[in-house]
Order: sequence, then structure tokens, then C-alpha cells
Amino acid sequence: MSSPVTVQVSFRDMRNDDIETGLRLCRASGWNQTRSDWELFLKFSPQGCRVAVKDARVIGTVATLRYQDRFSWISMMLVDPAEAGQGIGGLLMSQALDVLKDMPSIRLDATPVGYKLYSKLNFIEEYRLSRMETLVSSEGLMIRPNPARSMTKEDLPAVETLDREVFGADRRVMLEWMFTSAPEYATVIEQQGQIIGYTFGRHGFNFEHLGPVIARDQETARLLVSSCLFGQTGKPFIIDASHHETDWSAWLESIGFHEQRPFTRMFYRDNPHPGLPAKQFGIMGPEFG
Repeated sequence: MSSPVTVQVSFRDMRNDDIETGLRLCRASGWNQTRSDWELFLKFSPQGCRVAVKDARVIGTVATLRYQDRFSWISMMLVDPAEAGQGIGGLLMSQALDVLKDMPSIRLDATPVGYKLYSKLNFIEEYRLSRMETLVSSEGLMIRPNPARSMTKEDLPAVETLDREVFGADRRVMLEWMFTSAPEYATVIEQQGQIIGYTFGRHGFNFEHLGPVIARDQETARLLVSSCLFGQTGKPFIIDASHHETDWSAWLESIGFHEQRPFTRMFYRDNPHPGLPAKQFGIMGPEFG
């Protein structure tokens, strides 16, 4: 699975006082997460985040999330660059799998490097994604007419119901966290009294992150993204876009996005609750699903 471990490493649950180290490891890897993201992991899964410790110093992290009894998520696999190549990442993965040993399904979004490791562990490819980035301009945005409007607190129950159907599990805690922390990116489109699409977003260290983008069809998704990005000229944004519709990425490119790196969504054991991936035009992020 990995190179033999050549250092003495122990493992324990992650604590709030480890967040500074988690942030340092994020910065070392060029990742986008903030303190607020780490705090959400520890709130949502207090016994599901683990750290690798060497000489009383945290040198690696891994996080897990349980979406009820439907499926779980593995993310935030980080190792101090100074400790790379010693098998610590493989041991962190073993820790995560042990934490989730009772779950019927384990899922993750793999980088190309991670894909090779996870394939050896019998993870199965589900579908492809692309992280796309841009400096926002108004060029190509669908501004008028655009039925998208700002999400209100009263919209949340209907949004959460649709999200449960499309994502495959209840993640209302995360949606309400995004609504509260970045309300300017929370947008809906309503038709005949029913919400047919919505977006959320969150703040990041390097980029603003747009997603999830959930919509009945691609036209609705384009309107939602246009509404969110309008007025954000000059800001760096990312979206983790699905490949279910080939012209979706082409449209994103037409408004200035380009691929930063690919991801592959994978599952382990089984995938009984896949949701409706074709309606998920942008995911929340590889760390959350």
C-alpha cells in the first residue's frame, strides 16, 4: 500500500488545539481550507478526525464524516512535507478505514496520485470531476433575464429536502453553516412555488469556493452560477464541476474558468445511496462530498 514506515508514529483523535497545525499543513500543500472548515469537521465528527504524532508533534491529519448510516467520507489526508515518503499517508488511511469499519459505504474524491492508492485498496470509480478556477469577469454571464434570487432562511427546509434527494444523505448542518457564513453566495431559483435549483458557497484561503450547485437542468445551473458571480469581478473562484454533461465544462470555460486539476469520486464496499449525480453540477468540495 505504501512505503514501510521508518519513523516512530502514534495516532490520536484530533483536538481543537490541533487546528493551527492542520492549517499549517494546508498551507504547505497549497490547499484552500480555513479555520472555519476545520472547526466544522470537529463539530460534525468529533471522534472521526485523527492525527499522526511524532516526537509530540503532529505531522499528519485525516478526517472522516458520517452521513447518517448511509455513507461516510474520507478527506483532509495531509502529511508534513518533511515527513513525506515514509508511509505515514498509508497509515492515516488505515486509521480512517478503521474509524469507519462499521459503515456500509465509504466514499472520497481522489486526486490522480491518490487514485492509484485507493484503487489498490479496492475503491471503485464512480465518476469524474474537475476543479476549475477563474478570476471573475462579467463576460458571458447570463444576467438578464435571470430568475435567481438570494436564498432566505425560509427557503432552507425546501432546499434541504432537495439536497437530501440529490446528494443522497442529510447534510443540513453543513448547508446551514454555509448559509450563515457566506450568505452572498446562497441563491435559489423557484418555479411554480417549487425550488428547482440552488447554490451555496464558502470563503477560502486562496479562492472563494462555489458549490454545491444543484439544479434540475444545465440551463438552471448556468443561471445560478451567473447570479452568484455577478458583482464579484476580480475575485478568484473555484468550482468542483461534474462531467455528467460534456458542455457544462465548456460553458464554464466560456465564462473564464480553466481546469486546475481533476478528481475522481470513488466508493468502497458498496454505494447504495448515490443520490442523483447528474443534478449536481458542482459539489461542496472533495473534503465534504
